[in-house]
Amino acid sequence: MRQVREILRLKFAADLPRREIARRIGISPSTVRLTLERFAGSGLDWPLSDDVTDARLEALLFKGSGSKQGHRSHVEPDWTTIHREMKRHKHVTLSILWEEYAAQHPDGYRYSRFCELYRTWEGKLPVTMRQSYVAGEKLFVDYVGDTVPVIIDRLTGEIREAQIFVAVLGASSLTYAQATWTQTVPDWIDAHCRAFAAIGGVPHLLVPDNTKAAVIRACFYDPQVNRTYAEMAAHYDTAILPARPRKPRDKAKVEACVLIVERWLLGRLRHRQFHGLVELNAAIGEMLAQLNDHRPLRRLGVTRRQLFEDIDRPALKPLPIEPYVLAEWRIRRVGLDYHVDVEGHFYSVPHRFARQQVDARLTSRTVEIFLKGERIAVHVRNSGNGKHTTVPEHMPSSHRRFADWTIERIRRDASIVGPATAMLCEVILEYRPHPEQGFRACMGILRLVKTFGPERLEAAASRALDIGGKTYGSVKSILDNNLDRQAVPTRAADGQAIHHPNIRGARYYH
Repeated sequence: MRQVREILRLKFAADLPRREIARRIGISPSTVRLTLERFAGSGLDWPLSDDVTDARLEALLFKGSGSKQGHRSHVEPDWTTIHREMKRHKHVTLSILWEEYAAQHPDGYRYSRFCELYRTWEGKLPVTMRQSYVAGEKLFVDYVGDTVPVIIDRLTGEIREAQIFVAVLGASSLTYAQATWTQTVPDWIDAHCRAFAAIGGVPHLLVPDNTKAAVIRACFYDPQVNRTYAEMAAHYDTAILPARPRKPRDKAKVEACVLIVERWLLGRLRHRQFHGLVELNAAIGEMLAQLNDHRPLRRLGVTRRQLFEDIDRPALKPLPIEPYVLAEWRIRRVGLDYHVDVEGHFYSVPHRFARQQVDARLTSRTVEIFLKGERIAVHVRNSGNGKHTTVPEHMPSSHRRFADWTIERIRRDASIVGPATAMLCEVILEYRPHPEQGFRACMGILRLVKTFGPERLEAAASRALDIGGKTYGSVKSILDNNLDRQAVPTRAADGQAIHHPNIRGARYYH
């Protein structure tokens, strides 16, 4: 208002031309002209009376500013609906929305004014809401920094800290939270699966932090995602887009959500005691229902649930028929007997893959064997009892993988060494569910002839039968410790080793 009063003084008191007034004040002549025209139309006289304050002078001179001539009766657009349409479809622009508005209101705002008013309205939204999120596109996931104490033993009062997992959809801000014991991969994967089930669909992208459960090697350009996490994402037909290291704005949505959860959930639950995760998660579910279903978002005037049903749900991918089952991976090498040792149990693969390095995928119920990404065998998981699980189709039929080593040759070579050796090999072959599983032990025993000679091997085999040693290691130990040269226990009259399941043997009486 100081410049306005100076313009009026120079014009009416000093009677200077408009260009000279503009030069002295440092403004354009058009501004001087517009000011004088507004003053002429205000009904005021010079000199101004004392009751004309700066506020009154501004109201009289500039009461029509901010609106265009002839546009004072325009129908105001529903900016909330326009904002929602911008987020619902990535191909919708302000130009399209203005055309739809103009079709309904031909005398409404022109395009430039429409855009200006929308940007002004959008600028008043919270910072996290000003970011552009496409419907159903991103689910931001993270863990809350604070933990919740949980009593796990009512008698001793032992307390364990529970972690809080948080997931939030970008467009609607629908929030999911769950308590887990740890932030390890099993809990991380389980929390994701439960979040998808609670949402009722799958987003197109997952945006995690660079936690070890999600990212093995953080990199600004090419982060290496945890294999199990990537497999879970593939099962749900979604992708993983980790936030850039030290770039919290990449996940500003979940950072704000973490703060809301800390205040909305943890702040209200601070005086309650919980005796297990089930009880804690039930309380979290009740608080989330209030947050999502009953608390309107500022400026938008609708709840997260309403936004979700209107925007996100139609754009989400459907859930798969079966939920993801957590799996662990092991790198193993197939043995000569075309079996793979996985957690102390041996599982067969097709015999042509002997000696190959494979990947074993373990779930709570199955074991799958992969070679270069192709599954070559699947078995029901067994306990680590040292036994074998063999599929008959995996066994060679006309051609053995082990050259000319066959059951007939093993029996023939063992009989050449002696009757005790032949009996021991026969016991080993019969002891296994499939004779081929005993190939390796029999081959090793027969090859001891080169080191110790047939006489000592025969004596060692006889002693192994007496003590119940049915492995290569037993025979090798007998020979290494010269036990074969010690006195042999009394046998039957014909000197042949007696093999019968009802005979305990000398070992029973030691």
